[in-house]
Amino acid sequence: MKRANEDIRKAIVEANLKYYLVANAYGLSDGNFTRLLRFEISKDKKEKIFKIIEDLKQNQADKV
Repeated sequence: MKRANEDIRKAIVEANLKYYLVANAYGLSDGNFTRLLRFEISKDKKEKIFKIIEDLKQNQADKV
């Protein structure tokens, strides 16, 4: 059985980010962000989260 929002979870891991960083940028605590991911979320919210992941990934690359 596929977990809800597997694409977001995979993107966070592949970007070598921590959930709390994405959650903070999204405006939630890490616990609330994890609860948000328990059930499939809307396309609009996913796009916003993917944008955050990309921005955080870019910021990480700029620091190196």
